[in-house]
Amino acid sequence: MDFVVIDVETANQDPSSICQVAIASFRFSRMVEVWETLVNPESVFLSANIQIHGIRPDKVVKAPTWPEVRDTVRELFHGRIVASYTDFDRRALAGADQRYGLETVEVLGWVDTCAIARAAWPHLANHKLSHVARFLGLRHSPHDAKEDARCAGEILLRGAKALNLRADALLDAQSVRFRLPEQRSY
Repeated sequence: MDFVVIDVETANQDPSSICQVAIASFRFSRMVEVWETLVNPESVFLSANIQIHGIRPDKVVKAPTWPEVRDTVRELFHGRIVASYTDFDRRALAGADQRYGLETVEVLGWVDTCAIARAAWPHLANHKLSHVARFLGLRHSPHDAKEDARCAGEILLRGAKALNLRADALLDAQSVRFRLPEQRSY
């Protein structure tokens, strides 16, 4: 199963204020590489966001901006299924692209790994990334884009196995077959 998982952290409530991005690459059902960078969001940081992820404005002042990292993102997405834990990261990328007047990066398809987790383990009290990771016995340090991307990829692999899904069935699984009638908090 080949796919990439993206995770972002943001400076404030605006999803386009990306201050960290990570992409974990999985090939043959194993993580082979993780690319990560801080990003200068050219935006104000809220103290609530800093408390969540620990990234302060002084850490990103010399970091590249979204347009400067976008080509790397495009290369890592090329010809791959892209996954993220919920739709937040997809919206953040689209928002950052729109903010800078960039065309959306084309991908093979998007998979919401939280939707896969909900389908695989509907009995869980919630489907927050850290809760599912704990349930599966996965090591996880939350709110670090690199850690969240790696962990979400591991959850996707285990969820796909629990549901007997192949890579080519992932897109159908999230959009049709496994959509749950009741949306739980993640």
